[in-house]
Amino acid sequence: MRTITTSAGTPVDTDGDVLAVIEAISRDLVRRTELDYGFEEVEREFQHLIDQLTTEELRIYLKESLFMSFNRFENDRLMGLVKKAEEAREND
Repeated sequence: MRTITTSAGTPVDTDGDVLAVIEAISRDLVRRTELDYGFEEVEREFQHLIDQLTTEELRIYLKESLFMSFNRFENDRLMGLVKKAEEAREND
């Protein structure tokens, strides 16, 4: 496993842990901008890290990102169904 760094120098292990990447970027941005950052800063940070990854590492992170997005989608969909069921029960 290799280590890459954020633009602020925070080390990130290339172990496929997407959440660790997101947390590192978030911590750096908060430290640097005190929550006053936008899409462009986040995009630059992601691009900085992506530029350091190999093709195989990118594939691993893409797969993990898709899996996390799918889980989020499924959870949101399930919560919508639960909400509808609760509303229907309240209206009975």
